[in-house]
Amino acid sequence: MSDPTPSPVSPDPYAGRPWLKFYAAGVPTDVTIPSVPVTQLLDDAAAAFGNRTALVFFGRKTSYRQLQQDVDQLAGALRALGVRRGDRVALVLPNCPAAVTAFFAIVRLGAVVVACNPLYTDSELRHQLTDSGAKVAIVFDGAYATLDAARPGTALEHVVSVCLADFLPALKRKLLDLPLGAAREKRERLITPLPPGARAIPYTELLATSPGPAEQVAVDPARDLAVLQYTGGTTGRPKGAMLTHRNLVANAHQVRAWDPNAEPGRESVLCVLPLFHVYGLMLCVVTGVLLAGTLVLLPTFDPELVLDAVKHERPTVFPGVPPIYSKLLEHPKIGKYDLRSIRTCISGAMRLPVDTIDAFQAATGGRLAEGYGMTESSPVTLANPLNSNARPGTIGLPLPNTHVKIVDEFRQDRVLPIGAAGELVVFGPQLFQGYWNQEDETRLALRNGWLYTGDIGVMSPDGYVTLIDRKRDVVIASGFSIYPSEIEDVLREHPAVYDAAVIGVPDPYRGENVKAVIQLAEGMSVSAEELDVFSHQHLAPYKVPKIFAFRDDLPRNMIGKVLRRVLREEHAAEQAEHGGPPPDQDPFADYKR
Repeated sequence: MSDPTPSPVSPDPYAGRPWLKFYAAGVPTDVTIPSVPVTQLLDDAAAAFGNRTALVFFGRKTSYRQLQQDVDQLAGALRALGVRRGDRVALVLPNCPAAVTAFFAIVRLGAVVVACNPLYTDSELRHQLTDSGAKVAIVFDGAYATLDAARPGTALEHVVSVCLADFLPALKRKLLDLPLGAAREKRERLITPLPPGARAIPYTELLATSPGPAEQVAVDPARDLAVLQYTGGTTGRPKGAMLTHRNLVANAHQVRAWDPNAEPGRESVLCVLPLFHVYGLMLCVVTGVLLAGTLVLLPTFDPELVLDAVKHERPTVFPGVPPIYSKLLEHPKIGKYDLRSIRTCISGAMRLPVDTIDAFQAATGGRLAEGYGMTESSPVTLANPLNSNARPGTIGLPLPNTHVKIVDEFRQDRVLPIGAAGELVVFGPQLFQGYWNQEDETRLALRNGWLYTGDIGVMSPDGYVTLIDRKRDVVIASGFSIYPSEIEDVLREHPAVYDAAVIGVPDPYRGENVKAVIQLAEGMSVSAEELDVFSHQHLAPYKVPKIFAFRDDLPRNMIGKVLRRVLREEHAAEQAEHGGPPPDQDPFADYKR
């Protein structure tokens, strides 16, 4: 049964869902969401396609039948360690077979996956472990020392260590032992010996000594959590978004419906996105398993590895982020590879440049479409159609079972007319249940069943949504609302600018000034004065940055999105060190220029 249409709190011009008429042929307006645990997707794939390859890791292949058996054996081993329904288990792993097996094994027990970035510092990791109350952690050996440093004061009772080399084909494992420089380098990348006396159980030993397979623990899919996914911490300390079994199952069915040409048992997904991020978890693992697809696992993004995987495994689906696609296109050897197996790609997390779309589609013959989502929505809520209805520059249309509207960013009970800019709010079965132990934050984000995204956007009359900026990133200068993304887009057009990030910084007269932080293109140079002239040619005077700064690179999160928050913090620290900004005696300068 599909989810009911929500009852808006005020007259809603979006209730008629104008976007439906632009769906690609074969995409339903709504899909049926089965009330099942997320592990049922694996069980169904194993029943229908048991001999189909489920996982590929540097050439080593695991069938769906074997994956299901490994999941059940690991679930039995975790149960023997004391893991029970509702317990939290931390995964601190790069993309590897253990990451997929452990995810399903944990939810098989009715326990909750706490997804952790293996590159975190000990303080970042300690926050997630203490906040979640995780009692078991499964960590790859390269992050063991960090986890061990973070362990004091947490609820951890057991740590399981994973060695990536254990998942290589037998011949490649033997080659690692050769007394050669190349073998030594590979060994050092794949194996980090644990220190003497390490308090950890080897993953392979845990699996081998399992007392037996564990059956699915009864769960309420609509209420029981499957994942605690911590947000990126753009507004303070990261918060744990509570995602239920139903949230994940719903979003997998929605994403699968968006691609009506997908064939169960015939797709292959290139898993470059980190699986500890909800985007990678959903687009690669959960939706991939729903399709009984082959998951081609790469532990890191390296253009050579990606191109080699495309050559040997012929993936059909390639979820990613804009920097991944652009870096591949820039690779000097790309012309030597046949990329025509790639049929469809959904890009998220940041704006997807039109020239990247054109170049990638020309190289592959497939579709590259921009979508939109948040951790709090499992994550996908909107996407461009995977046909000629796609509109580059927009985030597309709401997915089946998903409703959106635009509300006044200051009076959030007031729905704005179509075509007006305001805060994007979303309704659908993929929306999270709130933040772990954060009732006040939950009330701010979820109201009457709607998720208030904090993103400023506008919907066209035919239902396509264009994002303008993050609500918290809007700069208010001399009474004007200024959207950083607009200025960044202009600055990137300058041939000397590789990337740009725009922030608002305090000013005693204007309230805020616009500051642009520039990353120069390789081998290029430009002065602040030249960028000022260039900006005045393309922007209204009040939008032109008052401050230009230059950096070798910009701070980014794990999937490449620029962290404006970090730039604001750095500016504040610089001002504190130097005694604050110089006085400006003309607060009306923006109006005069």
